[in-house]
Amino acid sequence: MIIVQLLGGLGNQMFQYAAARKIAFDKNTELKLDVSCFKDYKCATERQYELGCFNIIEDFASSEEINLLKIKNPNKITSKILKAINQIKPYKMRRHIRERHFHFDPEISKVSGNIYLEGYWQSEKYFKEIEDIIRNDFQIKHGPDEANIHFAELIKKDSFQAVSVHIRRGDYVNDPETNAYHGVCGLDYYHRAIDRLTEVIKNPHFFLFSDDPKWVKNNLVLKHPATYISGNPADKAYEDLRLLSLCRHHIIANSSFSWWGAWLCNYPGKIVIAPKKWFNNPGINTEDLIPDLWERI
Repeated sequence: MIIVQLLGGLGNQMFQYAAARKIAFDKNTELKLDVSCFKDYKCATERQYELGCFNIIEDFASSEEINLLKIKNPNKITSKILKAINQIKPYKMRRHIRERHFHFDPEISKVSGNIYLEGYWQSEKYFKEIEDIIRNDFQIKHGPDEANIHFAELIKKDSFQAVSVHIRRGDYVNDPETNAYHGVCGLDYYHRAIDRLTEVIKNPHFFLFSDDPKWVKNNLVLKHPATYISGNPADKAYEDLRLLSLCRHHIIANSSFSWWGAWLCNYPGKIVIAPKKWFNNPGINTEDLIPDLWERI
């Protein structure tokens, strides 16, 4: 049995699920989801479980199953000891696996028995070998509403090449702690990315997605045809994700949400541009975050 802790927004939850799905597939064992984080008051006011819209294996772990494998939150002294052990004790000797660092960790394939998985696991290397399964699991279970059908039909037109542009603001701007950790992609990044794409594709039409569409309209002025996507509430973020994936090419933010929108796109000649700077902290190794065929600027 593999139990994976889910936390964060939709993109984070997708990474966590995908990594655990690969391990469960390899070990031919059942996969279960720990959504207890979203029952906590502090977490629930900011985030909620969001994978229910997908065609996933949706089997929730019981508190008894979680407690059997998960190390309970330790005090500061115990936490330091456990962190030190975490760096040296092989994964195959542990039941509770904590992510050791941000970049890909191949040791995860050596786990055995029942395990509890905790971390973000943000690299396609954790699940690339079962890409078709992951793409099938992340099919949305129901069709779009009338407004999203309109946008989808527009995006799929052959008279131009649809390019998604995702501008993440929200907590990246308004929450001081989040802003200090992530930062935001500046307008310079988007203008350089747009210039780069227009050098190599003909007849682009840009579709702009943002949690702050008013700011984008006032500040990101384009010389090319553009459509601003709005109207999907936060609890229907998957609708924006579906529209993102329908675009042929992508300019993503430093956001796991737009990462998945670009990754789920199956256009064979897609061009994806991502920011070189993903976090404010230059010490975080993001070399495995962006797939090899994507371009970073």
